Amino acid sequence: MSTLKDRLTADMRSALKARDELTTSTLRMALAAVGTAEVAGKAKRELTDDEVLAVLTKEAKKRREAATAFADAGRAEQAAKESAEGEVLDRYLPTQLSDAELTQLVSGALAAGGFTGKAQMGPAMKAAQAAVAGQAEGGRVAAEVRRQLGL
Repeated sequence: MSTLKDRLTADMRSALKARDELTTSTLRMALAAVGTAEVAGKAKRELTDDEVLAVLTKEAKKRREAATAFADAGRAEQAAKESAEGEVLDRYLPTQLSDAELTQLVSGALAAGGFTGKAQMGPAMKAAQAAVAGQAEGGRVAAEVRRQLGL
């Protein structure tokens, strides 16, 4: 079993004993998503920590998008619940890069690859994503690459 999955399970049990309903339900949802990812494909397999982290990142993104949608629809209570669930998941994710750090990493990746124009957006994104290594959302990285390429 991966150590991140073990940590999620242990934290869920602790939250259950502490009667912390929000944390318990959020971690149950996260573990269910991990379990679904484990059985996806031809055979069941254990996920690595990086794969578990990818699942948690996807779930946290869903929570942020749902919170925005609920807030736009005037459902503040539901938006607050989704935001709180996102905050619980953020405890398990690596810290996000600041805008200055992101700009620096992207410019380094673009300079190293010699990317300059619109036609090179795909390879430039691939290089930038590798440099960032999951420490920033894809949308932020794409926006920074577009800005630096002058698109």
